[in-house]
Amino acid sequence: MSGGEIAGLIAAGAFLMLVVVLAVPILRLRHTVDQATEALKQVNERTGPMLDNVNLTVDNVNTALGQFQTSLDGVNVQLARVDVMTQHVSAATANVANLVNVATSAAANPLVKAAAFTYGVRKATNKRKAADEDQAVRDELRARKRTRRG
Repeated sequence: MSGGEIAGLIAAGAFLMLVVVLAVPILRLRHTVDQATEALKQVNERTGPMLDNVNLTVDNVNTALGQFQTSLDGVNVQLARVDVMTQHVSAATANVANLVNVATSAAANPLVKAAAFTYGVRKATNKRKAADEDQAVRDELRARKRTRRG
């Protein structure tokens, strides 16, 4: 065996050791790839039913939103009717307020005059009574003075 053949055998041995050393991690990596493949299969199997459920849920939400929109349209129609009624009630209230003002003005002047007249008569009567009582007291005092003097 010549030097070239020995060098070839050493190179072949080194290459064999390199292959053996790299084979172990590659075999372990194969198990990892197999597990990842299995996990992806499981995710794929579970994703289909979940997407079906999501589609069903979205359809149900769209139906509910359509019903809600219909309800809101009905509420808006009723609010428009209430708005018209409120305007009519406001106009009627303004008319009643004007009528009350007219009636108050028509009835207030005679009532004020009658109240003032009654107050004046009562005050005059009270003054007259007070004057009569004062006169009666003076007359009695004069009569007592005369009886003492006389």
